[in-house]
Amino acid sequence: QVQLVESGGGLVQPGGSLRLSCATSGINFRFSTMGWYRQAPGKERDFVARISSGGTTNYADSVKGRFTISRDNAQNTVFLQMTSLKPEDTAIYYCNLLEPAGIRPLKPWGQGTQVTVSS
Repeated sequence: QVQLVESGGGLVQPGGSLRLSCATSGINFRFSTMGWYRQAPGKERDFVARISSGGTTNYADSVKGRFTISRDNAQNTVFLQMTSLKPEDTAIYYCNLLEPAGIRPLKPWGQGTQVTVSS
């Protein structure tokens, strides 16, 4: 059974930083492409970042240069380091297993973790 458990969200001021974690089980993590999506209130869920099994990363234009995705294969965990946060980054953040060569999510979504950027 696949489990994706996101954590690390919270309330942060504009310009601040947060580090999100996604603990996984039930997937062959070290050979998997993993990614982060986010959903703001009243909007669709959007792609944020992905990391391949080999460590290649890709980012949405809106977060490029501010967010960094990484992985720890020993812990079956993927991370999202977020810096220079803006109010428009406010959303629920989700992780997922992605198709190897794209950004299509492959598993049911977890509960996500709320990130709120506000002064």
